[in-house]
Amino acid sequence: MYTKAAHHPHVHATRGVGRMRLDIDFDQAPLLLIWEVTRSCELACVHCRASAIHQRHPDELTLAQGKDLIEQVHAMGTPLVIFTGGDPLQRDDLEELIRHAKSVGLRAGTIPATTYRLTRERLESLKAAGVDQLALSIDGENEAKHDAFRQLPGSFAKAMEAARWVRELEIPLQVNTVFGSWNADDFDALAELVESLGIVFWEVFFLVPTGRGTELQSCSAEQFEALFAKLEAMSRRVPFMIKITEGQHYRRFLAERQSQQGERGAPSSARMPKVAVNAGRGFCFVDHVGDVYPSGFLPMACGNVKEQAVADIYRTHETFQALRDTTKLEGKCGRCRYQTVCGGGSRARSYALTGRLHAPEPFCAYVPA
Repeated sequence: MYTKAAHHPHVHATRGVGRMRLDIDFDQAPLLLIWEVTRSCELACVHCRASAIHQRHPDELTLAQGKDLIEQVHAMGTPLVIFTGGDPLQRDDLEELIRHAKSVGLRAGTIPATTYRLTRERLESLKAAGVDQLALSIDGENEAKHDAFRQLPGSFAKAMEAARWVRELEIPLQVNTVFGSWNADDFDALAELVESLGIVFWEVFFLVPTGRGTELQSCSAEQFEALFAKLEAMSRRVPFMIKITEGQHYRRFLAERQSQQGERGAPSSARMPKVAVNAGRGFCFVDHVGDVYPSGFLPMACGNVKEQAVADIYRTHETFQALRDTTKLEGKCGRCRYQTVCGGGSRARSYALTGRLHAPEPFCAYVPA
């Protein structure tokens, strides 16, 4: 799945990942599409790409428009749709959207905010609708750190309570965690907490400085490398999947390490597509009013699903096509031997910091010859 914000930010597959197709032609369809069903949210998370507010927008996609979008997603060959926000629980028709996604053959996940709306009864309703996986955001190993980040007292307690309910209801549980320079040193404590929750999937999201997140500091290149090493070691021993979001150069780290050690294959819990999922390449984001973006963290609207088919936008818009063209990568990414492995790092982060789609990943420690 995707992190809170997309998002995405960022849900992937369920214990289910082994059953989901990963051999998709990213020129034709994304591996996953994230739909921000509403931007309204009671949380005011300090990293939020959307700077969500507690107010529904009058031009949100309707239920009928949402069902049409879901059918388009399936028709273009994408296997996975994620309903995010804001807080998707603020839509009373969330369950109907999930049921429709399941009826056409999609895998469906959602990322509810940890507020009073997240009740056991609502979770039972989501399970009955057929949700494949549910993600909770946990960004601190204790109440003080998490609640300060999410800016809502009681958010950590609600996340812990909801995690227990999700397990009791036997819904596959995902945890999303945002990392930046402020909590890079907390990785061990956070990993210990996450591992104790009985999850099937941990999405580790590295900050992209957009929205409120422009006030935060990303991990340094050295911090990225240290966390990559910890994640690689963890992936070898835990029973759940670990997904790195907006840290595409983790794939370079793995390839480089395996080359040095003469190893073959990726860690067993790090199954991934052959080509890195990146903004506009294997990934597509639709916001609450129907605007289509290469990523929720790359604020370049390329069309609207109320006016044009999402497949046409994904396949033909010049921005999407440019993002899939690695020959356009600049600087060290343009001459890096690993560019086909990681796709040049986070295109969203590069754009956020430079204003250029093909600028080098700013926090990759590898320097090609």
